[in-house]
Amino acid sequence: MGSRNSSSAGSGSLEPSEGLSRRAAGLRRSEEEEEEDEDVDLAQVLAYLLRRPSLTQRKSMTVPGMVALEIDTTHLWMQPLTLGSWNTMRSRHRWNCAPLTYPLSFCFSSFLPNDLSFTDTYSQKAFCGIYSKDGQIFMSACQDQTIRLYDCRYGRFHKFKSIKARDVGWSVLDVAFTPDGNHFLYSSWSDYNFCSRSSSFAFSRPEERRFAVFSIAVSSDGREVLGGANDGCLYVFDREQNRRTLQIESHEDDVNAVAFADISSQILFSGGDDAICKVWDRRTMREDDPKPVGALAGHQDGITFIDSKGDARYLISNSKDQTIKLWDIRRFSSREGMEASRQAATQQNWDYRWQQVPKKAWKKLKLPGDSSLMTYRGHGVLHTLIRCRFSPAHSTGQQFIYSGCSTGKVVVYDLLSGHIVKKLTNHKACVRDVSWHPFEEKIVSRLGWWDGNLRLWQYRQAEYFQDDMPESEKCPCAPTSVPCPSVAFSSPQ
Repeated sequence: MGSRNSSSAGSGSLEPSEGLSRRAAGLRRSEEEEEEDEDVDLAQVLAYLLRRPSLTQRKSMTVPGMVALEIDTTHLWMQPLTLGSWNTMRSRHRWNCAPLTYPLSFCFSSFLPNDLSFTDTYSQKAFCGIYSKDGQIFMSACQDQTIRLYDCRYGRFHKFKSIKARDVGWSVLDVAFTPDGNHFLYSSWSDYNFCSRSSSFAFSRPEERRFAVFSIAVSSDGREVLGGANDGCLYVFDREQNRRTLQIESHEDDVNAVAFADISSQILFSGGDDAICKVWDRRTMREDDPKPVGALAGHQDGITFIDSKGDARYLISNSKDQTIKLWDIRRFSSREGMEASRQAATQQNWDYRWQQVPKKAWKKLKLPGDSSLMTYRGHGVLHTLIRCRFSPAHSTGQQFIYSGCSTGKVVVYDLLSGHIVKKLTNHKACVRDVSWHPFEEKIVSRLGWWDGNLRLWQYRQAEYFQDDMPESEKCPCAPTSVPCPSVAFSSPQ
């Protein structure tokens, strides 16, 4: 009995004070272990999460009658991530975007063009220009009847060819590339418009007044050319057959803007000085009795330009009422809305070409029956037919609308909020046309209206980090020859 008690006292039983001290020591050790756990390298936690599929993945990989698949993600962990390196990455400008709860445009707005990198000066007014579909060539047209081509490959912007346009009255009004980028077309004030690769063709043969095609567009297959003219008509010309295939008496006044809705090239958009956008479906249309499938009304003055989003649903229009409107062709305007727009346009008693905008035009009034989705204000439309476009899908997801401005600015709007997210200011006067590179953060302001300047804007990071710099700043070797599109003119018949 004595030996049993002594052994239990020596091995199992503890004095109260001794038990409390050991318990306190255990608590201290647990607290120290928790502190050590907090100091565990983030790399270990992240590596564990990468190697371990989530609950959703495990459920999706489990099929009745089959064993759950285990995906090895250890190869994804290439480099240890310390707390210091994570803070460095988080502090960089390129990672300093909004949380995912914000629209994507908030992130994209951090990389909009912000630096003037190139300027070319012309002796006369510059009118229009456009990037080719692949972004390798930029084409501009000037009142001096010269079309200039710029090589844009490998980050360059170098003029490599100048072409003298023929049969030009006053100026080249619009230009367009074929989808393959090998040919281009232009239109002008002329009794004939010669815009074919191998031979001349005329949209119309007017008898009473001078003829002009203000806007042209090329179909997705490059076969057909769509034009809007000053006689209120739409024209479709077949390049292969070398003849006009369609003429539509579309508007009551000049047709200033035309566009194809999507790659099918079956749905057409048109806009004119009657303040109405019209939608045409060639599959249900007869030339002897042309009727639009619908109309979009809400502008209070003439329409200067139309750009399609390319999805056969959405388009934007710029107007002399100093606004841009976003439309959905699934939501046409009523007869009341069309009549309200026509009446508002006919009551305009000022000329946008040389007069200032009247005060009533700046009032935020919505016409009855206005079916537009959004209205964007903040730019000026004076002196000429100023253009607006959707930003490229590849680099911005078409989250922005950008436009020229009569005050010499390039104005960029957020598509969803309507807020101005960027203003590029350097021109002395009106910017008529603008073009965004399809794959890079570059905008060409096409062009300075009265100062005759072409300006290239690109994104430039304010601060560079050591690992942001490339190993070699040299551009890849470029071939000596530059693909030159065929000239789209010939002598009149």
